[in-house]
Parts: sequence; C-alpha cells; structure tokens
Amino acid sequence: MAYSVILHIPGETSVAGEVEELPKPADTIIVVTNPRQKDGKDLHYIDHDTVKVIWPLSKVGFIEILGDAEEEKIIGFVRE
Repeated sequence: MAYSVILHIPGETSVAGEVEELPKPADTIIVVTNPRQKDGKDLHYIDHDTVKVIWPLSKVGFIEILGDAEEEKIIGFVRE
C-alpha cells in the first residue's frame, strides 16, 4: 500500500509524493516516488523526468502522511 506524504525539508520547498512504506526508527533514508511540489508543479532542483528520489532522513524536518480519498467518504454522523 502506497502512502501519500509531504516531506518538510528545512530551507526548501515542501515535497509531495508517494512512499511504499513509512520509515522505521532505524531507517536512514526515505524513497519518494513522483516527487513534486504540494501544488503539483515540478521541483526546480530535480530533473522533470525523475521518477524516484532518495532523501536522507537527516535532512527531513518532519513528514506529513495524507489521508486516503476513500477515508474522506466515510460518514461519521447521520441524522434521520
């Protein structure tokens, strides 16, 4: 299962993309597929044909894990 994430890298534009698995405490890198800006535009420092990028976790401030579109369809409260 792929996760949609946003990497927050200090001093750089946030990077949106997908990861196959979330990093574990012992991991030192994160592999991001389809890296882009949050608005979908290309990142200026990555070639536009790039499919995957490996970032060292030491350069990442924090990672946001985005919800699945199907999770948003779940109805939490129904009033009859």
